[in-house]
Amino acid sequence: MPDLHHPDEAHRSPDCRQMLSRLSDYVDGELDEALCRELELHMAGCENCRIVVDTLRMTVDLVHTAPAPDLPEEVRTRLYVSLRLDPYLKRK
Repeated sequence: MPDLHHPDEAHRSPDCRQMLSRLSDYVDGELDEALCRELELHMAGCENCRIVVDTLRMTVDLVHTAPAPDLPEEVRTRLYVSLRLDPYLKRK
């Protein structure tokens, strides 16, 4: 749920909120063609949404291209336990 007390959220129009809710599918290339055109039309006139999309796209690209860090086993175990993902430790 948007935080309307946050300065950026208070100034977003309902159109922005609706467009941003579809952002992940858009960046992943999974958005319906008509909705994709609608989002691109919105972004043509909305610098804030364009910045959000560009930032998300760059972040996704970095995650896909950056090498996975090598974690010492002890650190990996502590991380999984603290995130309550310890059942996944056995699935290596």
